[in-house]
Amino acid sequence: MSTLAHVLEEAGLATVALGSVKAQLEGTAPPRGLYCDFPLGRPLGKPADAEFQHQVLAAAFAMLERTEPAIEEFGEAIADEGELLACAIPPRDDSDDHPAVAEARGLRPAYDRTLANHGERIGAFRLLGPDDIPGAIQIFADIADGANWKEAGIPGIPARVVQDIRGYYEVAAISLADHTPAAFEATRWFLQETEAGKAIIGARQQMREQGAKQPLWQFLITGAGIDPDEA
Repeated sequence: MSTLAHVLEEAGLATVALGSVKAQLEGTAPPRGLYCDFPLGRPLGKPADAEFQHQVLAAAFAMLERTEPAIEEFGEAIADEGELLACAIPPRDDSDDHPAVAEARGLRPAYDRTLANHGERIGAFRLLGPDDIPGAIQIFADIADGANWKEAGIPGIPARVVQDIRGYYEVAAISLADHTPAAFEATRWFLQETEAGKAIIGARQQMREQGAKQPLWQFLITGAGIDPDEA
């Protein structure tokens, strides 16, 4: 984004880059940068808090008056609370499917409610659609039970498939939670409270033991400083 900012400035358009990682903002040196010490993924700080978000935008727009390169720091920091999402998982069906697969199917009504309330864009996926999630979870459950990860049929780069599974769960959780969660609350909930999270952690361990290259298993689960082996 900093590179794009320089291109736009050369074309006569003033820019301000918002950044949540100070070293990255300083290293890429945009013409104007506002460092916001917020959790990653929340560039305006507080979801559903229009007043606070307008304060961030006002600070950014005020920088447009600068004619020399500068990086400023927004006056309020937001810490990752480290809490676990208060989110009851609907009962699983009574099929003989793996518990994680039955769980994912049970979450589908909540997922659909979220899309109905907030729009289709919130449910965007990189590789999978919602109908594909149970089958993808079954693959990771099979790997966790000892199947060869190379032959299990993971439908794409493993980390991206897991991101879609986690995204499905987090979108469903929006309609189940009783509050707006902190940045990584839903991730912690996914890892520590769901059958799908347990299956993916198990698959991660098996991939490592089967000799998969480090990035292929290491990045199955990332974010919030969570150690997947202790989740």
